[in-house]
Amino acid sequence: MIETERLIMRPWEDRDRAVLRAQCDDPEVMRFLLPVLDDAAFETMLGRLAGWITDHGFTFWILERRDDGVVMGMCGLKPGAPDTPIENKVEIGWRLGSDFWGQGYAREAAQASLDWAWANLDTPEVVAITVQANKASWGLMERLGMTRDVDGEFDHPLVPEGDPLRRHILYRIARPA
Repeated sequence: MIETERLIMRPWEDRDRAVLRAQCDDPEVMRFLLPVLDDAAFETMLGRLAGWITDHGFTFWILERRDDGVVMGMCGLKPGAPDTPIENKVEIGWRLGSDFWGQGYAREAAQASLDWAWANLDTPEVVAITVQANKASWGLMERLGMTRDVDGEFDHPLVPEGDPLRRHILYRIARPA
């Protein structure tokens, strides 16, 4: 578990299922991510979250607001996707419900995730990906001190040919000296 001034970051539990499902059903939340998830894809996602923590010791942790216990979304670390330039790298990512956007929660959680990575993992860098249109996410990447790797842009193999979300941009941050 990771704690910040306003957040508790922890592995998902069954009690989080309804909130995560609602976020996966929200077209605004999912606008720059994969399509709205059907039940099978949702269960696969939950399995991946649990598998990452079991296999790697990190995951996209649940973001719970400290003062009232409200679950706001997820943020954390995962292994980079296979068949992409970030395979076998540590990837940071976040997804919050739209009610929590613009309040600094994603930045607080992402910084805590980076701090955790530097303290607990032997990785020379952490990477992040998004689509060009997702200005909020790449803006946060830059505020975290990440640098865009223009030569690292790629077509994500999980996104169908012709989909405007297929092309991904890549950001990197090196381990602090």
